[in-house]
Amino acid sequence: MTTARIDEAAESLIVAGIGQRPASAILVGPRARVEARITGGGKTWKASFPLEVARWGGPVLPLPAGEYELHIDDLPLDEVAVLPTMLPGVRIAVDGPHVSIAAPIDPVYETPEGQSTLEERYVAQTGGTENAVFFESFYGRSVGCNPQAIDREIAARAPGVRRYWSVVDLSVAVPDGAVAIVEGSPEWWRARGAARLLVVNDWMRRRFSRKPGQKVLQTWHGTPLKRLALHRPGFDPRRMAAVVKESRRWDVLLAQNPYSARILKKAYAFFGRPIWVEGYPRNDALVTGDGAAIRAALGIGEGERVLLYAPTWRDDRREMVDFIDPEVLAEQADAVVLVRGHTRTLAQGRDHDGARVIDVTGYPETAQLLLVADALITDYSSVMFDFSVTGKPMYFLVPDLAHYRGELRGFYFDLAERAPGPLVSTQDELAAALADPAHESTYRARYDAWKAQFNARDDGQAARRVVDRIFDQGFLTR
Repeated sequence: MTTARIDEAAESLIVAGIGQRPASAILVGPRARVEARITGGGKTWKASFPLEVARWGGPVLPLPAGEYELHIDDLPLDEVAVLPTMLPGVRIAVDGPHVSIAAPIDPVYETPEGQSTLEERYVAQTGGTENAVFFESFYGRSVGCNPQAIDREIAARAPGVRRYWSVVDLSVAVPDGAVAIVEGSPEWWRARGAARLLVVNDWMRRRFSRKPGQKVLQTWHGTPLKRLALHRPGFDPRRMAAVVKESRRWDVLLAQNPYSARILKKAYAFFGRPIWVEGYPRNDALVTGDGAAIRAALGIGEGERVLLYAPTWRDDRREMVDFIDPEVLAEQADAVVLVRGHTRTLAQGRDHDGARVIDVTGYPETAQLLLVADALITDYSSVMFDFSVTGKPMYFLVPDLAHYRGELRGFYFDLAERAPGPLVSTQDELAAALADPAHESTYRARYDAWKAQFNARDDGQAARRVVDRIFDQGFLTR
């Protein structure tokens, strides 16, 4: 007989049984894996699964929300069950080998009625009076990008400013001194209304009711190659209305360069309001950072060549594209391959695994990965405009170029004519390009022109300039 229970004091799942002690017991989810501590022997045994985990050398945090599977040798686990239980870090339920992990929100607030009550309370709230910032990056799936770089600068210069971070669950680490607030919780709604400044890098989505004195800084999350918003193929009145409604929520838009400013202004009908062309705060680290500690946290040996594969997402699929076999590429290129899926693919699929392959889809900061990579392999992702700050080589694996350009999205310029690296269609072509000794000289002129157009303001001081403007315009008080 096998049983399960929750040890609330230790925040762990306990599975116990009778008979021979199992050799292994693991809990496996999309982006996390926990090995149990197995004790006992003889007549009974116990497997203790911590519901917290440390990743990438960071703090110990609750497991990410999602569906997990229990594996304890070959034991049948169909009779194992635990009713939904709320802990400080997670909400957990067990049904046989299936384990559901959720953010620790009272289920009453997740019902339509509960959310409606919280929204009504938020709309009625006076708000906009707390000298605080509400940060959100990629819908709370991560804490990074431009909002995090701005957070760091504000924390250093105005430690009295309260900093809230919207997160999907408590597995998302927030900066020191900041307050994690789970999306949809009562505190999330309260902080969203109370803060004088909201800093976001994507759509705000949920109902937004501007409070007197409240400002929204939209940092966006990349210089666009692919067509955005009103420029996307096809006429869709509902999408167009949604774009205009969303952009009217923003008071200021941040652009990496003048090219982006022109496109974002038109794509989002952002007329009559300021666009700050200051470079990207997230790229300051590419100028001032040191990758040695990051390499160590990722377990990369000194002197290893590092390739970062970071494709964008596709409108016609939920999971990351699988145009390479990362383990084979690691062997072909004699390198460590970092696999980085887009944030929109974070909840789908599982981490890649293999010799000299590290899946960093869940890694919090893309800029740190760009810093440690010796070369970037991408496709149509805006990461190309960030990585060029480093001056290191880029390669474009684009087997679906015609489909993506002609049907899915379309481009603002011809990538083949201007790319600061080769466009290849197969992994073998990619491996050959990676071994080409003439790469640097072949693409030097293109690379220099690229940096001049897109990276002129990425000088390591973008966050300082943006925060200067925030204080100078009275969005916050020092």
